[in-house]
Amino acid sequence: MRSKFTPALSRRGFLVGSAAAGAALSLHPARADSLDAFTLRAAPGRARLVPEPWGASDVWCYGGAVPGPEIRVRQGARLRIEVENALAEETTVHWHGLRVPNGMDGVPHLTQAPIAPGEAFAYAFDAVDAGTFWYHPHQRSFEQVGRGLYGALIVEEETPPRADRELAWVLDDWRLTQDAAIAADFGGFHDMSHAGRLGNTVTINGRIPDAVPVRTGERIRLRLINAANARIFALDFGDLAPQVIALDGQPVTPHATPGGRVVLGPAMRADLMLDVTVGPGETISVIDRFFAQDPYALVDLAVAETPLRDAPPDWSMALAPNPLSEPDLARARRHEVTFTGGMMGGMVERQMGLSGGSGIGGMMGGGMMNRMHDGGIWFVNGVAAEGHILDPMLTLARDASHVIAMTNATAFHHPIHLHGHSFRVISRNGTPTPHREWQDTVLMAPRERVEIAFVADNPGDWMFHCHILEHQASGMMGVIRVA
Repeated sequence: MRSKFTPALSRRGFLVGSAAAGAALSLHPARADSLDAFTLRAAPGRARLVPEPWGASDVWCYGGAVPGPEIRVRQGARLRIEVENALAEETTVHWHGLRVPNGMDGVPHLTQAPIAPGEAFAYAFDAVDAGTFWYHPHQRSFEQVGRGLYGALIVEEETPPRADRELAWVLDDWRLTQDAAIAADFGGFHDMSHAGRLGNTVTINGRIPDAVPVRTGERIRLRLINAANARIFALDFGDLAPQVIALDGQPVTPHATPGGRVVLGPAMRADLMLDVTVGPGETISVIDRFFAQDPYALVDLAVAETPLRDAPPDWSMALAPNPLSEPDLARARRHEVTFTGGMMGGMVERQMGLSGGSGIGGMMGGGMMNRMHDGGIWFVNGVAAEGHILDPMLTLARDASHVIAMTNATAFHHPIHLHGHSFRVISRNGTPTPHREWQDTVLMAPRERVEIAFVADNPGDWMFHCHILEHQASGMMGVIRVA
């Protein structure tokens, strides 16, 4: 199935020719001048998410497009980004994955006052790390992101690894009605208490894609960004074997993924080196297999009749490390965080032996249902975030190493994001990770225990939350203070 928007949807007539297909999967930089100054205007707009005979959809967007303009700078650049709010409600912009000063982090009421309608705010920060990042609102993000407010932010390495070309794919998942309108049922109880707002139409760079032309022997650097509210992708590239060279913008030892699937929870990114190893004239379908009973054909790679070369090149794929402080695990201070709640949460807690512990296990059965209908659905260490001002759940000593051991005592996956820092994922269920990858968002499976480690070297109050945006909005959020 190509799209769940409608079984009758025809993708082949939507773009004409490989040149058009390539254009549909390109992003256009928003660079204003050599000073790395940009302007983003958040406003209602129209975008063609699905092909004719459907019309354009009403969206909220930056710069009149979904995704918003790609911001692309060199590592070490100083950015100044003026955000104008032409919406009818307050907004902010969060620079996801970028290690920015606390006052530039874009969290309303925590790091800044929200930007009122008709007002503007200037963000300024240095691009410390090279990598694939993105930007989105942190004000009512479950609706503002869900209506199209997001864009890619690429920080280029001084010496990038060699590739024949680069593509950036911003993945999103839309819930559309039969007239191609975005369904207005944001914040519904079912979405909040289950897996989040899952849609029926998946797009790449704001539209359902046609085939992407490739050539035998070609090496493509593919930057993947999951901008969906809740959809988790597990991309299978068929006979191709992509090598992961970065996760969440941070370099990792180049490697193939287990089972060949690239798994991205909401907000996560991956940089791949994709060598086209199949013969001319063949077609490779990229299939999302996260839901095993319902595989989803995302896009086809159409191999041209004329090869670029007989075999892929043997160029190095390794990226230079970013300037991250290495945590000292022997001296690290340890902290425990447990995530609970959601539908079937009480059952999982009982199975994991958490019943009666610190008030968490008591939130089950009728008590859980009553609390859920009162607004608290998800809990971090027994507390559901409510309101704008949150007391810190943890206070971390500045410039010290810390390990946070996280337990997902729920029936659902959660991509857990920490603002202002990257962390090493050091173990899963007690087993050391093979690559000790740096990330800023880690996907936790139900009942899984994950340990992360980092140096708390960026002072301030930082959000720590599930990036399934409906989960964040209904309690799975806290504040970590670095002081």
